[in-house]
Parts: sequence; C-alpha cells; structure tokens
Amino acid sequence: MVALAAPSILRAQEASSVRRNVSSFRMHDWRDHFDTLGKGIIISDTTTKALQHWTADGEMRIYPTSVPQTDELTKRGYTEVVEKRENPSWAPTPSMRERNPEWPALIAGGDPDNPLGTRALYLSWQYYRIHGTQDTRKIGRRSSNGCIGLYNEQIEEVYGRAPIGTQVKLI
Repeated sequence: MVALAAPSILRAQEASSVRRNVSSFRMHDWRDHFDTLGKGIIISDTTTKALQHWTADGEMRIYPTSVPQTDELTKRGYTEVVEKRENPSWAPTPSMRERNPEWPALIAGGDPDNPLGTRALYLSWQYYRIHGTQDTRKIGRRSSNGCIGLYNEQIEEVYGRAPIGTQVKLI
C-alpha cells in the first residue's frame, strides 16, 4: 500500500516547489509618467494587458485589455484623446488591407461584426484607438491590429469619464 502512495506523495512534493504566477499585473503610479493629472490620465500597459484610468479628481480604475498581436503593430509613448465616438464605424487601415485584402472596406457602427465595439477614444496617433470589442475572447490576449480593446461595458465607463484632452501613455 505504501508503494502505491509514494509516487503521488512525490508528485505533490514536486508540485509544491513550482512557483505559480497568479497575476502578472503591475500597478503604475501616474506621477512616474506625467507631471500633472490635467483632465485625466490613461496608462495602458501592453505587457500586463491592463489599462489604468485616473480622472481629473484622482479617482483610479483598472481594466483588462486586449493588446496588439505583435510589437510591430503598436506605438508606445505619449498621446492624448482627441475625439470620442459612440458606435463608431470601422475601416481597416491601409496596412490591414494589405495583409487582409478580403476584409470589407467599412463596417457601420452598431453592426455586431464591428471590431470597435460600442465606443472609441481616438488618439492623436493616426489609426490608433482605445475601443470596445464585440469579441470578448480577445480581452487579456495579444489579439489586436494595434489598438487597445476593452469590454464594451468598460469602454463605456471610460468613455463617460475621459474627456477630450485626457493624457494617454502606452507602455
């Protein structure tokens, strides 16, 4: 009987020495990246796939995100929210069309196939957005073509709290 139990005991001892990574999330302090809160701050960490949003009064909330599939598909650095749209329409960028010529030229806002979801924050960088997604499987993964995606319910919250002029940093 002891001989049968020994292998499972050995496996249990081996397993207990394995370090489990519960979360790779890392909190950021806005003061490490910006001089003032201004109209608010968004920091999107493409490594931990999390977005932190501070309002002008200092309230902070954290959201899981989708991030670009590869490092080549995104920018990092400072930008800001320059426009906001409810139910935005979507058109693939020229480089997306090159990679995927079968994609439609335009998908109307509100269409269930629209990859921008229900809200979009347009950044000062051409073609880059923080937006919702209809495909919730993308959140927490490297799955976008350059943008930062959130669950529709969460982008609606950020959209309502982030005025035009909100400072943004992608790291």
